Amino acid sequence: MDILRFITAGSVDDGKSTLIGRLLYDSKNILIDQLEALEKQSKNKNENGVDLAILTDGLRAEREQGITIDVAYRYFSTPKRKFIIADAPGHIQYTRNMITGASNSQLIVILIDARQGVIEQTRRHSIIASLLKMKNVVVAINKMDLVDYSEEIFNDIKAQYELVAKKLKLENVNYFPISAFNGDNIVSKSEKTDWYQGSTLLDFLENVEINENQEKENPRFQVQYVIRPQTDELHDYRGYAGEVISGIYRKGDEITVLPQNIQIKISKIETGGQEVDLVFTNQPAVIHVEDDIDISRGDFLVKTNQQPKVENELEAVVCWLDKKELNEGNKYFIQHKSKTLKAIIKEIEYKIDVNTLEQTPITESIKLNEVVKVRLRTASPLVFDSFEESKSTGNAILIDETSNSTVGAVMIL
Repeated sequence: MDILRFITAGSVDDGKSTLIGRLLYDSKNILIDQLEALEKQSKNKNENGVDLAILTDGLRAEREQGITIDVAYRYFSTPKRKFIIADAPGHIQYTRNMITGASNSQLIVILIDARQGVIEQTRRHSIIASLLKMKNVVVAINKMDLVDYSEEIFNDIKAQYELVAKKLKLENVNYFPISAFNGDNIVSKSEKTDWYQGSTLLDFLENVEINENQEKENPRFQVQYVIRPQTDELHDYRGYAGEVISGIYRKGDEITVLPQNIQIKISKIETGGQEVDLVFTNQPAVIHVEDDIDISRGDFLVKTNQQPKVENELEAVVCWLDKKELNEGNKYFIQHKSKTLKAIIKEIEYKIDVNTLEQTPITESIKLNEVVKVRLRTASPLVFDSFEESKSTGNAILIDETSNSTVGAVMIL
């Protein structure tokens, strides 16, 4: 089965925790002992006698009290698909968590309170979805039970959001009238919204297309480890282990080793200890090449006619994650999957307002949670695609040279 990674977003009390709890509960992904504990702790009970928000609210309470402000992850599966949910905090001071949680997600679920409609937080989270080039947006209009399941209110909020989506150029936006508290249109269709002809939320999540045609993807493979046993039985064995980031690799393919720009042929491919004819996206593999050349950890093996960029200078959008301020001339390590290089901030061009996407001039140092456009220079060439072309090879992180802390989330332009 494939895996769908999605993030929930919304303002405080829009029902994110209850929605996640409902998905886990109604898809029978809660163990009996968890259910018993829920029943004992529940104060705000629904018709099932449980408060489903408790499944994630413990972590949210910790974040809001300052113990941790990390993204909470929840896992569940159905017979059709596996799911990883990133439950991001909605507060503006946790913008960095929203961005890091969304950067790995293939879909965003934006919750809107049916009593309030589109508000500032709705626009902010939609702007972040636009910034991160999210291809699938779900607008879950929640608490329909508190507005008597009104079709008029649903259509009004849908019209409000369509204006936001058009301005931000969001595509593939789908709308659902739901009640996370009562379970309407989440796992089962609700008789109370007989005017709604669409699918349930879970049915949509199970069937939404997330994998592009692998034949059309640019093949990308980065070496994570060079396998060289040097034993009597495997004296001449030399394999390059890693994960196929995208595309398909076949035995006999002409490939180019980057950044060295050496052309060579694939002589053998192994996966799971067996020799195979081809490997595809997300598969771990060991690739062998015809000649003995110097290939190291972090090098890319790409199809000769579908090459990424190889440059020392790059433009990027950076979400600043550190309490220390960002200034021009600062030096960091940039980690791009398995490759780590030294980098310097050559120029900070402008700041991006996460409430409007407007560009504002730089008048002072960049502080925690701010998003900026920068120009970076690396000590040696970096192999990359733009973030819009490939999230996997278009993102990186900046690491402080002294503390080894991650200080910036990088989206390469």
